[in-house]
Amino acid sequence: MTIAPVLSPAPVRGGEVRTPRGRRVALLVAVVTTLAAVVQQVLHAVGVVGGQPWPWLLVAAPAWLLARRGPRAIPTPPPVVVRAVDRLRRIPAWAGAATVLAMAATVWAALQDHEPLIGHEEAVYGNKARSWLDGTPDAGWGTYRPVGLPALGRIALAVHDDVGALRVVALLLTLFTLTATYLVAARLTTPRRAVVATLLLLSGLGFLRRVPLFLNDIGATGLLVIVVYLLVRAQEKPGSRALLVLPLPALAAFYLRYGVVGTLAAIAAAAVLAYGPRAWLAQGRRLALSAGLLLAGLIPHFIYATEVTGSPLGLIFSATEHAGRAYVGDGLAYYLAVFPYRLAGDLGGVVMAAGLWGLGAAIRRRRRQQPHDRRRVFLGMSAVLTFIVLGVATDGEPRFVYLPVVLLTVLGVQTLAESAGRWSQTVLTAIAALAAVTVPATAQYVAHDAMPGPTAQRVSTLAVARQLASDRPCLLVTGYEPDLGWYSGCDAVTFGQYRRMAPASGVEVSLILFERGRLQPGPASLRRLIGGLATTTRTIPTEGSLGTATVITLRAGS
Repeated sequence: MTIAPVLSPAPVRGGEVRTPRGRRVALLVAVVTTLAAVVQQVLHAVGVVGGQPWPWLLVAAPAWLLARRGPRAIPTPPPVVVRAVDRLRRIPAWAGAATVLAMAATVWAALQDHEPLIGHEEAVYGNKARSWLDGTPDAGWGTYRPVGLPALGRIALAVHDDVGALRVVALLLTLFTLTATYLVAARLTTPRRAVVATLLLLSGLGFLRRVPLFLNDIGATGLLVIVVYLLVRAQEKPGSRALLVLPLPALAAFYLRYGVVGTLAAIAAAAVLAYGPRAWLAQGRRLALSAGLLLAGLIPHFIYATEVTGSPLGLIFSATEHAGRAYVGDGLAYYLAVFPYRLAGDLGGVVMAAGLWGLGAAIRRRRRQQPHDRRRVFLGMSAVLTFIVLGVATDGEPRFVYLPVVLLTVLGVQTLAESAGRWSQTVLTAIAALAAVTVPATAQYVAHDAMPGPTAQRVSTLAVARQLASDRPCLLVTGYEPDLGWYSGCDAVTFGQYRRMAPASGVEVSLILFERGRLQPGPASLRRLIGGLATTTRTIPTEGSLGTATVITLRAGS
């Protein structure tokens, strides 16, 4: 991967000049660490080594920058390299995009065997979908959760009532988002660069880890990518009606995931900063109509939110209050700590860093009022402001910030391609080749290092749920309420929720304590929960990581 010359500005006359020896050392470090990164990913891809890959490229990239000798000293790519790249360029861009989608489907299918049991967040949405289908209790559901994903799950469960049907929805959402990323990136850059950006997105650990799961973050990201593109089109194509179309993906993203409110606010702020208020006010009629359509689409949500919370914005604020942050801003601290490796891996991280570089360069050139510079400022600022807004509003997780990863990756690919000069095609081909190896390498890590822990826990909850499944009304009180609710068909609540409720007459209540469980009451608190009622106690051994379960069933009639 020869990306050395692409990010460093030309030496300033009179500035410090590095010694040839220093450049030779930097070149040696760059070559060795790059080769180490390539060999490591190949070994991970074929399953020879395990564990999380080392971020060699985060060392290689700055080493390449230190080793460069200036743009004029860069030799022409060797003829053999040029011929090889030319052969690869004969493959149509659409075929490359189709290959990326096929890789995503293959990874999705392969990982299902390693995490076959439904997880906590998946079960929350799955329970709600099944409750709409056949009336089964929606264990773990909260009114602050969006209804879009359960609606899709309801359709899937009507076809086949099992976890696999829900996971197929996850696959379709993943393919949708990758397709949207490719199509938008192809319009903003070129089709071939779009293939590279899409492949990089798939290869990142933060993204690929969630590909097999029934969650809403990936699907919402694809819709947000469309929102970003429509705003660009509204400014760059005179007379465009993009603003009139914009409410559709924005509303779909909102009903799929309420958390996109912060992202949409960041995108709107970036649009004003990049293009200026006057550029948007000049489209006053279309802007007003777009805002009206957006508000009209939110009316059902406002009515429902007012019914359950007393305020049209109650559910949005409630979703923020349920964030697992320790303090305001801990999400931002998390993103700063993990950027860029935990979000996109070392290869994707290097490209994202190049995207930030491209953002800085575009801001410096902004006075020239070039459309492509304003576009890059918009893409980059949308990413940066999303990190800030979500980092302050909620806790930090890679799946919350997929849109900034997409935008910085697209911007980074464009920056590298333009800066590499004669090496542009070679650099992008090398990045694509390594990304293609990184996809199975990351999948191997997810399968053998990230998934076994959650799966071992769910083996315990599955064993207990099957023992407690009943045709009679039942309520399980546990720290694992969505999982146990899905597999048992019972309603389920946490110990804290049970303290504030009065179960309906005729409902069998069971308190479930695991040997190594979470969020469980101590002896005194347990006695208060039992409240002097007669009980029946039994133990259920499990082979999972939670150990033996103790089930205390309350006999209300005693």
